[in-house]
Amino acid sequence: MNNRVLAIGNYDPWDISAMEADFDLIHLGSSAQIGELDAQTRAGITASAFKFGSFGPDEMDLLPDLAMISNYGVGYDSIDIAAARERGIRVTNTPDVLNDDVADLTIGMMLMLTRRMRDGEAHVRSGAWADGPLPLNRKFSGGRAGILGLGRIGRAIAERLVPFGMEIHYHARSEKDTPGWTYHDDPVSLAGAVDHLVIALVGGPATEKYVSAEVIAALGAEGALYNISRGTTVDEDALLDALEAGRLMGAGLDVYLGEPRPNPRFLALGNVVLQPHQASGTVQTRKAMGQLQRDNIAAHFAREDLLTPVA
Repeated sequence: MNNRVLAIGNYDPWDISAMEADFDLIHLGSSAQIGELDAQTRAGITASAFKFGSFGPDEMDLLPDLAMISNYGVGYDSIDIAAARERGIRVTNTPDVLNDDVADLTIGMMLMLTRRMRDGEAHVRSGAWADGPLPLNRKFSGGRAGILGLGRIGRAIAERLVPFGMEIHYHARSEKDTPGWTYHDDPVSLAGAVDHLVIALVGGPATEKYVSAEVIAALGAEGALYNISRGTTVDEDALLDALEAGRLMGAGLDVYLGEPRPNPRFLALGNVVLQPHQASGTVQTRKAMGQLQRDNIAAHFAREDLLTPVA
């Protein structure tokens, strides 16, 4: 077996140099460029390191010998898993190594929104502080937090909220083993019971608009929504309508439907904290993600069990 790898996406220099050292590397900016490779080159590719674009049946059929796709990231909704299974292509992702960073950013957005930290900084920078204090904001500790999707990341977020004296509620496909957290069997019930609703769902068709207008309405005018999952998991129009009308206190968002160009309605709002899909964006974590991606590829070439298979 050769060790030719097709890397797809905008990789950091340390990932490119590591892949060049370990594999016979071909690097493309996006999956749309696969067809630009000649047939002989494409036929020799058995593994792909995937980071950007979409990987569906058309792309897979251009790579007749492809046996595995190693995804960079925990979410793999941009890969057509059903098409991969039909073609006998294994798929891996990079879970766990990014849990801490995503959870940390979530807590940061929650504090920024609730304590109006952006407004506070602007109050100091503008000189307005000399004319009077910032209007009082809301207490964060001791509230009620709901986690929508209690997987690895959702649990890491909940565990960080416990020291704040938060009462933890959650919704998942089934009840989990927790230290006394309250389970809700549907998202509307969860939203109605909490002050803060954190969305930590996986992406894909099964969770599209899982956070519906009804869920947002149940959260209410004193509630806040935070999304670190995928933009598809929220009815974005319903969210914007609620934020603009004051039917929701605010939102903290790291993901959007129109990435990297979010709906401009968000930019006009003062009750939102907006981040550029950077929850896992630390040097340490991104290096760990790249290492796990390469380790899965190395296991494939060594004919060993893949480390983190999803298909």
